[in-house]
Amino acid sequence: MIPAASFAGKRVSLFGLGGSGIATARALIAGGADVLAWDDNPDSVAKAAASGIATGDLRGADWAKFSAFVLSPGVPLTHPKPHWTVELARGSGVEIIGDIELFCRERMLAAPAAPFIAITGTNGKSTTTALTAHILTAAGRDTQMGGNIGRAVMTLDPPEPNRHYVVECSSYQIDLAPSINPTAGILLNLTPDHLDRHGTMQHYASIKERLVAGSETAIIGIDDSWCAQIAERLERAGRHVIRISKRLPLTDGYFADGSNLMEAVHGRYSRVAFLQGIGSLRGQHNAQNALAAVAACLKVGLDLGEIQSGLESFPGLAHRMEQVGRKDHVLFVNDSKATNADAAAPALSSFPRIYWIAGGLPKEGGIEPLRGFFPRIAKAYLIGEAAPAFSATLGEAVPYEISGTLAAAVEHAAHDAAQDDSSEVVVLLSPACASFDQFKNFEVRGEAFRQAANAIEGVKPIGGAR
Repeated sequence: MIPAASFAGKRVSLFGLGGSGIATARALIAGGADVLAWDDNPDSVAKAAASGIATGDLRGADWAKFSAFVLSPGVPLTHPKPHWTVELARGSGVEIIGDIELFCRERMLAAPAAPFIAITGTNGKSTTTALTAHILTAAGRDTQMGGNIGRAVMTLDPPEPNRHYVVECSSYQIDLAPSINPTAGILLNLTPDHLDRHGTMQHYASIKERLVAGSETAIIGIDDSWCAQIAERLERAGRHVIRISKRLPLTDGYFADGSNLMEAVHGRYSRVAFLQGIGSLRGQHNAQNALAAVAACLKVGLDLGEIQSGLESFPGLAHRMEQVGRKDHVLFVNDSKATNADAAAPALSSFPRIYWIAGGLPKEGGIEPLRGFFPRIAKAYLIGEAAPAFSATLGEAVPYEISGTLAAAVEHAAHDAAQDDSSEVVVLLSPACASFDQFKNFEVRGEAFRQAANAIEGVKPIGGAR
């Protein structure tokens, strides 16, 4: 835990008592703050009270006595309308912050030199965060990873000068972190997302920009116009900007040339790393993630040998193009996290010969946006409620069967793939659907796929630690 000593002796209100909210309340209490916490869910309030956190309905509180209001990032700050606690805080002139802001203040108070890498973007945040933390850890650095991935940020170990922090930040968290100031701030990409909470794309982009605007070095993917404009704006303002691109050669910055990761300095190129043969980092999207990790790790002092070694040993994230098993020339890949068509596209673009398991609870738009990848699909195995609609889209373009269940789909796909004489074929779960018709969540679905694949005779598990 990181005790929030910056609020010692001060009265602080807190709303949102989920896992991170309770962790934040405990960190404030450990730092000496007088906390009054609340939630709209009575069960959450009861759980917090049972753990020793003072609770009380903030509607009746004396807001003039609060030094700060800590809001859960899941609670609306601006759109579709501010939560009632936000209105009360603003009406009393109380600053509104979140747990990332608390972390930033504690780092500046205790160990401002502690290397801090913060990662945001619409897509790829979790992989880039995990990859960066893995490279640092593999190189022997004291590394803490958390935020929007894994552990709540205030449950990490306290800041020390040589302790490295790798923190994934959602737009909701950045919106509550006005003084965020990473050593290296990464903005991967921007596409329309969470507009129900941010109102407009312009507002969403401006929030994401704050993370890199406050960083010592801003690492920005420039393959979309929003991020390209942010890079130009920050550079004009005198910020140190490193551009990265997964598809364009750059004059200055880092870019991907096939499986090679290149550095450009005034138009002169040199290879800094390579991804050839690293199964966990297949695909153009992972080239962008790796470029960002390389730039950040160089910024905090790693050498190229340490970085390449870390890239090669990266196991990947569970349920995100996770290689779970192999039998001869057949690779089994769990991409259960792909809960819509856009999320399934990276996996479908990464393999040339695919036995595709798709379906579940359908999302708007179906799989029509994936039509460009249909030539890569040897056969589709459709499951869940989406099966009839998906079969209509596939039509005569892709052979398919309606398998019904995931277990049947894995069995049939494995059998068919074994007969394929291509040099490598993939049995891919990338459902392009939510899981809720047959599974509790995408993690349970992915675990079911992993177990079914590894139960097939002759399959050798990959990454058995999971």
